[in-house]
Amino acid sequence: MNAFDRINGKIASGWQKVGTQFLPFADAATKELPLSKLLRLALFQISVGMATVLLTGTLNRIMIVELNVSAWLVGLMVSLPVVFAPFRALIGYKSDTYKSVLGWKRVPYIWFGSMMQFGGFAIMPFALLILSGDTTGPMLYGQLGAGLAFLLVGAGLNTTQTAGLALANDLAPEAVRPRVVALLFTMLLIGMVGSAVAYSFILKTFNEIRLIQLIQGVALLTMIFNGIALWKMEPRRSRAEAESAEKPVDFRDAWSKLGRLPGFTRLMVVVGLGTAAFNMQDILLEPFAGQVFGLAVGQTTMLMAVLAGGMLIGFMLSEQLLNQRIAPLKVSSIGLLMGVMAFGVVVFSPLAGSIGLFRSGTFGVGIGAGLFAVGTLTQTMGLASNGMSGLLLGTWGGVQATCAGVSIAFSGAARDLISRAALSGTFGAEFVGTSTGYIAVFVLEIILLFVTLIIVSPLLGSDNSRAMRRTGSNPKWDEGRVEGYREA
Repeated sequence: MNAFDRINGKIASGWQKVGTQFLPFADAATKELPLSKLLRLALFQISVGMATVLLTGTLNRIMIVELNVSAWLVGLMVSLPVVFAPFRALIGYKSDTYKSVLGWKRVPYIWFGSMMQFGGFAIMPFALLILSGDTTGPMLYGQLGAGLAFLLVGAGLNTTQTAGLALANDLAPEAVRPRVVALLFTMLLIGMVGSAVAYSFILKTFNEIRLIQLIQGVALLTMIFNGIALWKMEPRRSRAEAESAEKPVDFRDAWSKLGRLPGFTRLMVVVGLGTAAFNMQDILLEPFAGQVFGLAVGQTTMLMAVLAGGMLIGFMLSEQLLNQRIAPLKVSSIGLLMGVMAFGVVVFSPLAGSIGLFRSGTFGVGIGAGLFAVGTLTQTMGLASNGMSGLLLGTWGGVQATCAGVSIAFSGAARDLISRAALSGTFGAEFVGTSTGYIAVFVLEIILLFVTLIIVSPLLGSDNSRAMRRTGSNPKWDEGRVEGYREA
């Protein structure tokens, strides 16, 4: 080996160490699934992050503030994907058992999910033009068109993400599967942070044409990223292999088996309530900053970067805690407590008149949400068994998406009703103001976080939690599942 080769090898080794050190769960890469291939697969999560920021961040603020659409209607539109979310478990099960003539199980679901996203983004600009009042069409057409666009994008997100996570689970060795899935969620957050910064720059000077161009660009990048992610990723099975495969377990039997796993039902309740508590603010933070602190569109869009950046920090902290063999649900509980404190800061910020305090609270909410998500994800992945990864991830994702959608719709309606009552003087002169409806929802989120802490507490000292501490939290992740779960 000459001197050049030795120097080149040292540089490559140095970059690998940097990637593993600063990218949470980057050491999930293995010989079977190298980091380069894993990061290429993660591009579908980047596209999901781009769409999430656009729907729950940029568009909801523009529709509420610039287009004067009622918050309850915007909340309903943003939550429309919840109509499709409960089917994530079924999508996961179908992708587990699908027999394609082309030899793929996951690819067809990811591809058609991408097409649904593209279709939703194609409809959205026309709906927004009608909502803006720049055309002569009936406003109802704009509302229906926007609703259809949100529904298509949401259905595509749910389908693509469920099948994509299951594909990653198939490709990864059993011992590192939880870390692989966690890395993919880290890439989701990176996509959210990057897209929020980009949207903020693009919409620094807001007008309808820029917004339409932005939506069209997101649609194009979604197809490009997802196409690259899928290229030669899933091994194709021959027709003989597909026909000789064991007959899949009936969906009802598989669902029944899942429900019998120790602590699974309580865990899903924790996932649902915690997700609702952290997601009620999704459509409120940007309008709150715009109406209470007077921030422009570009400045409020940057809040999504602050929130997603906090979640990324939460992922990094969770990795450190798990590597110290702290039980996953204890990590989630730390996230819940962090959320309580962060929402308290958000509630106090308008009283102090400090936008810096508000941004700090938003960042803290992201940290708490990141800790909570990784902890519950790790605990859930500890239940995985052969042939059930799609169903399990679909159930976890379905519970999350459903509760997030319901909470978003509820928060928009609650904000409208409480604000209207406050402005009419129902609560007294001291509560007359634009911030009252927002703050009431934030306080409700604090209450929900406390309720979630109470429900999760019986699992913290259980045998399941101790077993997960021995396995799922091991730095080398050399155990794939808990023996008790395997027996169940």
